[in-house]
Amino acid sequence: MAPPSVVDYSQHQSFLPQDAPLIPDIQTRNPFDVLPFPVLEEKVFLTKVLDIDLKTKDNHVARDPRMLRLTGGHPFNSEPPLSLLYKSGFLTSAQLHFVRNHGAVPQVADEEMLDWTVSIEGMVDRPTTISLREIMSEMDIYTQPVTMVCAGNRRKEQNMVKKGTGFNWGAAGTSTSLWTGPMLGDIIEKAGPHKRARYVWMEGGDTPANGHYGTCIRLAWARDPERGIQLAYKQNGSFLLPDHGRPLRVVIPGCIGGRSVKWLKRLIVSDKPSDNWYHYFDNRVLPTMVTPDMAKTNPDWWKDERYAVYDLNLQSITCVPENDEILKVIKDNVSHDYEIKGFAYNGGGVRVGRVEVSLDRGKTWKLTEIEYPEDIYRNAGYFRLFGGLVNVCDRMSCFCWCFWNVKVKISELRDSKDILVRGMDERMVVQPRNMYWNVTSMLNNWWYRVAITHPDQNDLNTLKFEHPVIANKAGGWMDRVKAQKGDILSETWGENDASDADGAGAAPGEPEVDEDLEWMCNPEKMNVVISMEEFAKHENETNPWFVVKGHVFDGTEYLEEHPGGAQSITMVAGTDATEDFLAIHSSFAKKMLPKWHLGRLENAGSKSDVKGVKGADVEEDVCNRPTLLDPKKWVSIVLDKKEIISADSRVFSFKLQHPDQTTGLAVGKHLYLRLKNKDGKHVMRAYTPKSCHRTKGILEILIKVYFPNGDIPGGQMTTLIEEMQLGSLIEVKGPLGEFEYHGDGNLLFNGKKRTVKHFVMIAGGSGITPCYQVIKEIYFDANDGTKVTFFFGNRTPEDILCKEELDKISRERPQIKMEYSLSDSSKLPQNWSGRVGRITSEILDGYISGFEKGDFMVLVCGPPGMVTSVEDWMKERKVDRNDVVFF
Repeated sequence: MAPPSVVDYSQHQSFLPQDAPLIPDIQTRNPFDVLPFPVLEEKVFLTKVLDIDLKTKDNHVARDPRMLRLTGGHPFNSEPPLSLLYKSGFLTSAQLHFVRNHGAVPQVADEEMLDWTVSIEGMVDRPTTISLREIMSEMDIYTQPVTMVCAGNRRKEQNMVKKGTGFNWGAAGTSTSLWTGPMLGDIIEKAGPHKRARYVWMEGGDTPANGHYGTCIRLAWARDPERGIQLAYKQNGSFLLPDHGRPLRVVIPGCIGGRSVKWLKRLIVSDKPSDNWYHYFDNRVLPTMVTPDMAKTNPDWWKDERYAVYDLNLQSITCVPENDEILKVIKDNVSHDYEIKGFAYNGGGVRVGRVEVSLDRGKTWKLTEIEYPEDIYRNAGYFRLFGGLVNVCDRMSCFCWCFWNVKVKISELRDSKDILVRGMDERMVVQPRNMYWNVTSMLNNWWYRVAITHPDQNDLNTLKFEHPVIANKAGGWMDRVKAQKGDILSETWGENDASDADGAGAAPGEPEVDEDLEWMCNPEKMNVVISMEEFAKHENETNPWFVVKGHVFDGTEYLEEHPGGAQSITMVAGTDATEDFLAIHSSFAKKMLPKWHLGRLENAGSKSDVKGVKGADVEEDVCNRPTLLDPKKWVSIVLDKKEIISADSRVFSFKLQHPDQTTGLAVGKHLYLRLKNKDGKHVMRAYTPKSCHRTKGILEILIKVYFPNGDIPGGQMTTLIEEMQLGSLIEVKGPLGEFEYHGDGNLLFNGKKRTVKHFVMIAGGSGITPCYQVIKEIYFDANDGTKVTFFFGNRTPEDILCKEELDKISRERPQIKMEYSLSDSSKLPQNWSGRVGRITSEILDGYISGFEKGDFMVLVCGPPGMVTSVEDWMKERKVDRNDVVFF
């Protein structure tokens, strides 16, 4: 069936009633004769429906193919490329204006446009319904420039740190247009609102999943000329596009875009905030301690009006240099100027007062030049534009973005690691250095950082600029840092920058500050002294104390919550854990320690000064022991062999201390490996061996190597192991973990014994090893009748590790079933009989069907997306947390 015809909306000027009354023209001069006036009068729009929209309910809407889609094909949520938005200038064309739709776009025929009606009801003396025709012919009409912004702008940056409930916006979820229509206050006054009324509810004609979209604002704002809240039927001189609310929408300057309801149908005057589902469960900034699970299970968080978002917050964005721009520094340009440029905006009508740029990690700042194009309209006085009165001169409020620029020497960029930008408004409110993470990931406005890297580490005169993220695909410095396992929230934004992290660059004469101790310690406990005698009492699993940098911490309260399991804490009880703790924990983790800080250990200023405390790195002579591992001591073993089993996967074989020695690692447990990097700092990671606990004299570990890629250096630990020479030493410690398999369905999990009939195993890539351990144990015991269903997800057939061995096990023991799944459908072999796609709730339901609660256990080890899918299934099906093990 052919899609409906698409109209060239610029022709709709004929819909204007010929007898429409005009506001008296009181201008005294023609501003176009004397000012460089920013006016965008759009005459031609795209009329082709894109293929991606033909199969959706939006098959009547033409769209610009340059828009970046953020939620797939439907609903349409999009932003333009940041560079294109900036180059478009002060006014954004309608087809490049960002779009936030919750569902299908209402279809309004041309002949029905002027008959579109809006009702004004609720606490009013004269309930009224008014048509667009009447609005255009009876109401005073205004035209004003307004910058609109989605509350989720820059959300992807927050989601890179921790996934919230919203989809990824880049930095271009903002646009500016000239809007034409009446003031909202004038419309409401026609109905005579009651004196006790406080709010105006607004409801649209769209019907997304949870009913008509609706929200509210304060009635006083609608009546305040300084707020400039209007209804609009034109954008840049032409009737609204369907995506922007055709035929009528609300425009609320200085407020988040989610309050500017599109396809407006109802205005309800009330004495309380809206009870619409979208007012409650959208556009809120909840306290940062509220997790997605808390927000999902407790609606009271959403119904607290204190957390509702209305006004925008202060924001500044760098647009030049562009992402991935390359700058060659040569003799002829090293002293030349480079102009850094971008835009800034603010909420509530408050002007952006200054924008500053730093090239030295925020130690010093350069003041930029700022242009305010909105002031051109303000200084022009009164004039008419697109059928409405422009009266920006009547108000002091600032409704639009401004543009900033600063010139720096190219040599300064060559010597810098990044470009930081921050804004300050006229109230002296400044953009924060640190991110305020919240479950909806809204109003993210920490300093905008453009990283400066060198694609070739041997060529420091070739500079590459990286923005934080790319809206709808991989890219940006946050992707790179996350791939390197860096802490995005650290003092160096997770960059491998030892000089900054160690306090380099402090002002002359200033003592270097140990930032680790500043984060980890409670200031009130800094002078509390813990005696050696008292500390020695807590070398146990019940009340474990440990030392980091000479300070004592109590791990007791964190035993149940620790992501690495209780054993990660108990194994360092009574020891100096400084090196181990700093090797594996991020800055974020360090900031969690103050609540467990007890004080300074007696006579301890550093690890070397700690007397009487067992150091976790003191190696014991284990040559005559039957088992290798000790949970509190590192021991060394030798790399004996390296087997390459795929392009990025290896089996590393290490010799134990003597041929008859075993690891002493129970099935399902893991161990730590530790090496020193080129800076002499320890790097450690946990691994589950490929070899089993019965294997004598050898330890085999299957490892996926994360190789450097361009300017991405690769995984710290895996590249160190890959570079090891045969015969070199590596340190090992363990066991650790909360799960042990004892055979015949018997296991120990979180210290409790239980028996299961069926294991459901979900693994991806090198996450196979814990599942492989349990499968091999069942396979070797002919009397073990425990059933296994193993979902093994990979991208391509070449990524499937140990497939021949797994297939052999499945053939010989039919109770052990293998299900392979490939996520890259473009790489499927012709005879592929496995699954395609990722793990789903429906697949998991099928695996446990027929088993009673307690008869099955799910074992999971894989990438974050796989783990999240299983966690979502647990919440949906209310699966007991004790029935799922995350390795």
